Amino acid sequence: MTFLSILCALLIEQMKPLRADNAIYREIKLLAMRMEGWFNAGHARHGRLGWILMMATLMVPTALLYWVFSRISPLAAFAWNIVVVYLTLGLRRYSHYFTSIQIALSAGDEALARSLLAEWTKLDTVGMEVGEITRIAVEKALITTHRNVFGVFFWFLMPLGPACAVMYRVAEYLARAWNEPSHMEDEVFGQFAARAFYWIDWLPVRLTAAAFAVVGNFEDAIYAWRNFAGRWTDESLGILLAAGGGAMGVRLGTPLENAARVVTTDMSTADASIMDDEILPGEEPGPRALQSTVGLIWRALLLWMFSLLILSSAVSGAAWLG
Repeated sequence: MTFLSILCALLIEQMKPLRADNAIYREIKLLAMRMEGWFNAGHARHGRLGWILMMATLMVPTALLYWVFSRISPLAAFAWNIVVVYLTLGLRRYSHYFTSIQIALSAGDEALARSLLAEWTKLDTVGMEVGEITRIAVEKALITTHRNVFGVFFWFLMPLGPACAVMYRVAEYLARAWNEPSHMEDEVFGQFAARAFYWIDWLPVRLTAAAFAVVGNFEDAIYAWRNFAGRWTDESLGILLAAGGGAMGVRLGTPLENAARVVTTDMSTADASIMDDEILPGEEPGPRALQSTVGLIWRALLLWMFSLLILSSAVSGAAWLG
């Protein structure tokens, strides 16, 4: 049932992607704002209490409905699984930005590519060169795909599948909403949300990085993962982007992150003290890297789906024999 639920949800999303500003997401964002307003009194423990209540408010009804539908009919539980996966997945939700940027760069329209990237990432893209546009688009695509697809896959496999999928997506949102806005940067309220999501995502992000390595350049992906992931400020993003970049043979990361130590391919201008083993493998990102990213993501998706099929078949076979 798990594999079929995910497969059906993916097929439905391909035909009718869920809008990023849909009513359900708006209500969850509004609830998160209210929780922050009600509980933020300047102490970290208030953030922990707000996070727990937010999770209980969304997870308990999801789990109860699954239990009720399971008692009514397996088909009802199956339909509920599809609904929850459809609401928590997001393979197509932001892909139009990536595709549009790829088309714009192919047509030589750098201004349009900058505008689309700014709308997608909320970054200042004025004056960005093609390589920088490409790098940021690739990084955003890898991160978004992991958090909107592969992370959901992992938690949906847990015993409380639908409720765990909701937990993952809401935890990811709270980690951003209670930390990244300018008025929350110096607040301790969001510290627990960020730490909670780090541990919730600890295993999924490593499984995604491993999937990128398996379906891409395995040696370079593992090499970059082992030697360069720690240079990112965010450890999870470092693992994901180092492995993803290594798998595609491109250098991801910025000098600020201290990931790509040499940002120029002209070795005569590089610091002579930097040894070869301190340089990320691969080339600087170019427009071709966008197509490589699409291929990597789809191969990783097929690997996940194949693994889910094998796991679901094994569980069904064990239940039948039992």
